[in-house]
Amino acid sequence: MMTLQDKKENLIQMEWQQFYQVHNEGGRASCQEDPKTFAIMRRSQFTAWPEALVDSYTADLEAAEEVGRNLLTEKYAWMMADTAPEEFAQLRRFLPEPSLLQKEMLDEITQIQIAWMWEYAEKYPRLAAGNRAIRAAEAAPGETSFETYLRGELHTYSEDTLLLYRDMIRSLKAQGVNMSLLIMEANVKAYGYQSLEDAEKRLKK
Repeated sequence: MMTLQDKKENLIQMEWQQFYQVHNEGGRASCQEDPKTFAIMRRSQFTAWPEALVDSYTADLEAAEEVGRNLLTEKYAWMMADTAPEEFAQLRRFLPEPSLLQKEMLDEITQIQIAWMWEYAEKYPRLAAGNRAIRAAEAAPGETSFETYLRGELHTYSEDTLLLYRDMIRSLKAQGVNMSLLIMEANVKAYGYQSLEDAEKRLKK
């Protein structure tokens, strides 16, 4: 029987297979040849995910593959709504229309996670300086902000997966837990730091 961590590793491999197949107008991106970094980033993202959410998103990826959809391609297409609106307008008809409930959940989740990212940036300014702009309005033309990336990814989740994701976000918020801090700490630990505090201090040297 697979453990939760085994399921997360399987999920990362499924995502990688779809990510590797994403076609870019300017040719393949360098990150598409770097499975190690991809795995570190996604492993960090899934740090707080409960098993039901992992199972649901895995089912989304499996269902997409069965009908020839690539959810990673769709994620980057949704991001273009902010980064390349003219190109996005041409792609929009190929993307599934989210339900009203999905749109409402997208907005709620995004606002909570943006607030968490602001808290992270205030506590760890040197680390945050190396991250994306938080809000789409603050990003340079063509740059992908945290908000844009998050909304792009959330658009690819099924309604069932999005409901479970929203439940996780609400639960963490109610507990006073900042998921962005959990993700960022998992990330810096993967690169050899003991904690976010350790990484922040070492960046000051």
